[in-house]
Amino acid sequence: MRGLGSVIGLLVVALISVLAYKYFLTSGQAVGATTPVATIDAVGAQNDLIAIAQAERMYQAQNGRYASLDELLADGSMQMRKPSREGYTYDLDASDQTFSATATCTTPPLPGCHSYSVGPTMTVQIVP
Repeated sequence: MRGLGSVIGLLVVALISVLAYKYFLTSGQAVGATTPVATIDAVGAQNDLIAIAQAERMYQAQNGRYASLDELLADGSMQMRKPSREGYTYDLDASDQTFSATATCTTPPLPGCHSYSVGPTMTVQIVP
């Protein structure tokens, strides 16, 4: 009887460990990302979009209008070396009154690869 109780206790501990492992494996990933590499790329793309939005806000405060990506890079408002990241390319639509920056996923066959956008509200959203 004592041996059966030990085996059952061991199975309970093993089950709890597996459930905890699965929970912690997925809880730190970006929305929609399925692997650690995809998470790193998605978070990096979102951070790049926030940097672009901050540069747009600074440029607009100094010049009274929003700028194109080339203008931001040439002006020095943004320190991004290249307007792309592994798995993502960037596009920026700007006018005098508003802007929209988009990080487009270039690897659509991979599950969980989403495109993201940001505007003057500085809120990064998944592009449907």
